[in-house]
Amino acid sequence: MPDSVLLLTLIVLPFVASIGAGLLPTGARDTASALAGAVALIGLGMVWAAYPAISEGTVLRAEFAWMPSLGLNFVLRMDGFAWLFCGLITGIGALVVLYARYYMSSEDPVPRFFAFLLAFMGAMTGVVISGNLIQLAFFWELTSLFSFLLIGYWHHLAAARDGARMALTITATGGLSLFAGILVLGHIVGSYDLDAVLAAGDRIREHALYLPALLLIVLGALTKSAQFPFHFWLPHAMAAPTPVSAYLHSATLVKAGVFLLARLWPAMAGTDAWTWTVGLAGLITMLIGAYIAIFQNDLKGLLAYSTISHLGLITLLLGLKSELALVAAIFHIINHAAFKCSLFMAAGIIDHETGTRDIRRLSGLNQSMPFTARLAMVAAAAMAGVPLLNGFLSKEMFFAEALSAEAPVSTLLNILPIAAMTASAFSVAYSLRFIHGAFFGPEATDLPRKPHEPATWMRFPVEILVLTCIVVGVLPAATVGPFLSLAVHSVLGNHVPYYSLAVWHGFNLPLLMSVVAMVAGILLYLLLQRRLRSDVEGPPVIWRLEGQRIFERVMVFVSWRLARRLEAVLGTRRLQPQLRLLVGIAILAGATAAWWRGFGPGNLPPSPVDPVLLLIWVVGGACSLGAAWLAKFHRLAALILVGGAGLVVCITFVWFSAPDLALTQLTVEVVTTVLLLLGLRWLPKRVQLPGERGPEVLSRTRRLRDLALATGAGLGMAALAYATMTRTPPDLLARHFLARAYTEGGGTNVVNVILVDFRGFDTLGEIFVVAAVALTTYALLRRFRPAQDSVEIPEQQRDQAATDANEAGRAEPGRVADWLLVPFTLTRLLFPVMLIVAMYLLLRGHDLPGGGFSAGMVVAIAIILQYMIGGTEWTEDRLRLRPQLWVGAGLLLAAGTGLAAWLFGRPFMTSYFAYGELPIIGKVPMASALIFDIGVFALVVGATLLMLVALAHQSVRAHRAAPRRAATEAGDD
Repeated sequence: MPDSVLLLTLIVLPFVASIGAGLLPTGARDTASALAGAVALIGLGMVWAAYPAISEGTVLRAEFAWMPSLGLNFVLRMDGFAWLFCGLITGIGALVVLYARYYMSSEDPVPRFFAFLLAFMGAMTGVVISGNLIQLAFFWELTSLFSFLLIGYWHHLAAARDGARMALTITATGGLSLFAGILVLGHIVGSYDLDAVLAAGDRIREHALYLPALLLIVLGALTKSAQFPFHFWLPHAMAAPTPVSAYLHSATLVKAGVFLLARLWPAMAGTDAWTWTVGLAGLITMLIGAYIAIFQNDLKGLLAYSTISHLGLITLLLGLKSELALVAAIFHIINHAAFKCSLFMAAGIIDHETGTRDIRRLSGLNQSMPFTARLAMVAAAAMAGVPLLNGFLSKEMFFAEALSAEAPVSTLLNILPIAAMTASAFSVAYSLRFIHGAFFGPEATDLPRKPHEPATWMRFPVEILVLTCIVVGVLPAATVGPFLSLAVHSVLGNHVPYYSLAVWHGFNLPLLMSVVAMVAGILLYLLLQRRLRSDVEGPPVIWRLEGQRIFERVMVFVSWRLARRLEAVLGTRRLQPQLRLLVGIAILAGATAAWWRGFGPGNLPPSPVDPVLLLIWVVGGACSLGAAWLAKFHRLAALILVGGAGLVVCITFVWFSAPDLALTQLTVEVVTTVLLLLGLRWLPKRVQLPGERGPEVLSRTRRLRDLALATGAGLGMAALAYATMTRTPPDLLARHFLARAYTEGGGTNVVNVILVDFRGFDTLGEIFVVAAVALTTYALLRRFRPAQDSVEIPEQQRDQAATDANEAGRAEPGRVADWLLVPFTLTRLLFPVMLIVAMYLLLRGHDLPGGGFSAGMVVAIAIILQYMIGGTEWTEDRLRLRPQLWVGAGLLLAAGTGLAAWLFGRPFMTSYFAYGELPIIGKVPMASALIFDIGVFALVVGATLLMLVALAHQSVRAHRAAPRRAATEAGDD
């Protein structure tokens, strides 16, 4: 399999499968889990397929042109280190999927869960195999987004919502810092390509901007890996389902930070600044996390803080000036993934079978769950560093590095061995509490459920992981040795030090430290028995420094105090003051630029004004002035006059031979006018504000001020337009497009070729914005509740309803009122005609006036007419609109057209055109841009209908509510 196909499939397949899982019915648990498991296993198989090449030292690389002019390409790169992480992501992902199949309740929307999980898997794979730093930052933020969705999966729980919000706030903020650091790093190197960055280590460390880049990048890594002082978000993420916790803690989200530190180790490590920032953060996190874990009463909370501690250990190792420390860090990443995933799964089994995770309520589960108990004991022993298990080996390497590593100051050298032994003792203590508290002692009698062993396949992933802990602990060189060697060589290159994975290194100081730490941990656990059995929450001494409290106080300050003050200064209940501020700032900015750079008319003589066009402009100006005058008195009249001004603009485009613009303006004018008419229905009556002389009249001072602002803005834009149109630029951009539209874009309609070809990337971004606006509008209008005075049926409709009621005796079911019969019939007859016109505009758009946008607006107008005349219920009984699918299909078509160029080795969004021979018809021009235009067409239809449907359903809800309110009021009387 070619490298490009393998790498692209590895990253794209989870996202495609995520979309497929999201489209499954809510109850399709088996299908969704089978799909997710198949994707994970296929990914694991592809990782193993790459092993022969990776083992020979080959770096698999696939590069797809994205924006070559800016030096930005979509680069996928897999070396030994990335290969190791891909194996963890897919292998543990497959086990988590199998576990989740039996853990998740059939009452949950399980397909949605697997859709989020697959998308998260794809995002994490993108972080690992990205060969471009900008691309890495993009996938980095995707992991924050999808982890937010996974943590908040049970959104009906307040803890899940709070934990998801906290995780997103911290990790996404760190992601912004990382992005800024990447920009600085790219500026130093002159490239964002990962290979170029890794090869420029000396230049980076000697540059004046090294420290800012270091601080920004390390901040992003520390927030993602929950390092001090950002460690507090991870325990609150335990509100997620246990399969999510097992996946996030072992192989994915929190490992992304340490992955990045190890990835950039050759380029940025080796300085005192690196040791102080990375090493000190890891040291503090290791101690604090281990200490707090001892006093956690929730099994998952204990494991969460233990994860924080072990991540701190890895971060500390990465912060030391030692290649052996890097080897130990990578080794512990592997070991931690195995025992921590198995422990989370064991905790989930306990919760699933007993109904609680509270250690104070659990006791004696060894009797009812013997197999689970033994598996958990082995995993916890590996976490504590017991000999002949994998955790012991990496802990020994950690002790050895704590004794011999370099440090900026001698004090830190003296602290490291003591800190290492202390953290290890804490690890033994909380591991003992996990095992002893849950599985030993008298059998609990007040559990919510009667405990018993889980289903065999639910326990199977735990068995595989625990077996891995044992095999790696007994035979490390034969099992994990080759994989560790690949990862270490890919990071350090030719600077790999000698290291040994032997189980026995003789009686030495690290072994003595291990024995002392284990004994101290056992004694500490015994001494804390009274405290641990009490109902006191939180660890002694530092409980007041609980991170959630600090975070919430900061959020309250930002969201309430600071935001309220800004709202008091800049906000208003009315739109006009906000517009006044924006227009004023715009005038000030434009005037400043004109004063600074100079301003005046060009050298071209003005063209003669046609009297007919002048008359048309006078009409448009009169409509604009009338709309402004009547806006406060008669909204409907003002809207009609605004439509008149828009029609004048449309005629102007036609006059100056711009039919594409005229067609777009006309269709947009119709749609926006109708939507605004529907929106006017829900506007409340105008309330008199302080300082006004009457309910409909503004004070003279305010009116003069608004008139001055409007006049200044209008004259400024007129002057700017005049100055621009009377100048001849040295090289007209239009000549460039006119000369290349047909030869390179395959179309004679230059405007359309620009939109779908030359500036197709801009158009793609714009339609994504349109989709986001439409979805946001739909979501807001679904929860919108209109003012009381706008809910009642308008007077005209009440009169017509009374007339229809009087004639109800002779009316047939479904019969249309007489006064609507003619327009109703016409709209039904015109509907297929308008669809044909829309298809005509769509298909001819590349060569003649038209295109996807105009065609989409025509279809939207046709459907809007059906809503206006036939009503919401009549229309939706006959038309299955589903505008969300239209929006999704449009985005997929448009983006898929751009991605398809990669299959032919061309840059993203490169179009292709040719002529095909059709029977009878003959030669027909065909361009790939047509598919892109069809995507634009589908999105415009979907986005417009989405807003229309929201407004139409608002009317239906209000009209249904009015009779109920009237009946209630009559009953009260």
